[in-house]
Amino acid sequence: MRRPPTAPTMLELLTKHIHNDTPDNDLFLRINRDFNTPAPEGRYRHWHKLQHLNPPNGLTHETWWMAIKLARSATLRTWPLQDTKGQTFNFTMPEILLKMVHRIDRRASGSIEGGDFLPGETDKRAFLMRSLQEEAITSSQLEGAATTRKIAKELLRLEKTPKDTSQQMILNNYRGMQFIINNAKHRALDPEMIFELHGLLTEETLDDASAVGRFRRDSEEIAVVDNDGTVLHDPPSARELPTRLQAMCDFANDDTEEPFVHPVIRSILLHFWLAYDHPFVDGNGRTARALFYWSMARRGYWLIEFTSISRLLLRARAQYNRSFLYVESDENDATYFILHQCRTIQKAIDELHDYLENKMKAAQRSRKILRHSGAIDLGLNHRQLALIRHAVDHPGMQYSIRSHRIYHNVSYQTARTDLLQVAKLDLLIQTKVGKAFYFLAPDDLHQRLKLDGGS
Repeated sequence: MRRPPTAPTMLELLTKHIHNDTPDNDLFLRINRDFNTPAPEGRYRHWHKLQHLNPPNGLTHETWWMAIKLARSATLRTWPLQDTKGQTFNFTMPEILLKMVHRIDRRASGSIEGGDFLPGETDKRAFLMRSLQEEAITSSQLEGAATTRKIAKELLRLEKTPKDTSQQMILNNYRGMQFIINNAKHRALDPEMIFELHGLLTEETLDDASAVGRFRRDSEEIAVVDNDGTVLHDPPSARELPTRLQAMCDFANDDTEEPFVHPVIRSILLHFWLAYDHPFVDGNGRTARALFYWSMARRGYWLIEFTSISRLLLRARAQYNRSFLYVESDENDATYFILHQCRTIQKAIDELHDYLENKMKAAQRSRKILRHSGAIDLGLNHRQLALIRHAVDHPGMQYSIRSHRIYHNVSYQTARTDLLQVAKLDLLIQTKVGKAFYFLAPDDLHQRLKLDGGS
């Protein structure tokens, strides 16, 4: 990916077109009156894109850009991150961003529309496990992990021992997400927690095992480079990292109202901050995305726990990378990155709602099957009923005591009793491979449940 051209700065534009010997006052008045919008046509364009479009009548590309920059300056906000030259980063609050964060507020922190999308704790656990697995797999793939989705899901579902670095990376990401959801979201952020998280995410995946859970050193030259070797980003000196990391934690934990930074925006900026500073030899992207989840979960956006942001970033990796580059090439304007992430969050929430709606319909169908079959009257517990519902829709599926234990977070004996009771009712086929018991969903489960053609 090529670096975008550096956009003309506000100072350069004002010096050239306003603060010169013959200032065009009519131009200045006109652009303030007729072109006072930070995002023409609802799009927050970078100079890289704008310079190839046709400007409004009477304006050049430069004067059009100056009009846009002036409009953006009206809502300009700074935040504590500084670049390697000591210049602060900033962001603006255009109407398109206000609308997006409002929509995320409404859909990610309240209840799920429809009421029946998550009917019980078993279903919630299933959805959460699915999302954590999806995020673990795709976040690893963003960093170069190569394995099939089937192998990756079996690795996590059965807690298998990883066979290579890619599988280890996926397992690490899964454990890191579990750490955030189960423990870290209740804690304030501090450097120790970041090191702990980084250690979970990078264990047994780095060439230098001593680099796990520590800052990179001066001797470890780190830069973000393109495939052709072009340097896209030079992070700050290693000597600055302790101070910078503490400043990032202070920003992450700040819940004061002045100056107010919307929680969604603060979470996104935290993602950007760690990625910009690149404090570790490797694993910076995974850690940055994990911190975003921590920040959103800590501030009550519980639905984000059920989404996978990295899956969407993986689909459009170039746009994700470009949003970083746009910030640095336009006077540290982080709005480009914020808007990109907000769009990604919205898509993730939309896809989750679609998924949950489909699962709700499937669950209703399965409950109807069990009700008609009389299985609900057999005295089975909620775990066993969920197992049968799943088996109805997945003939030939293989279950084990271990997978049932992990899925429902119960003891080995409880999982064993669950499966043996269902097998005794002839609703699963019990087999043994070596010393391990397995239970298969029979192809004729509908008939065994005394159903005529299903639902």
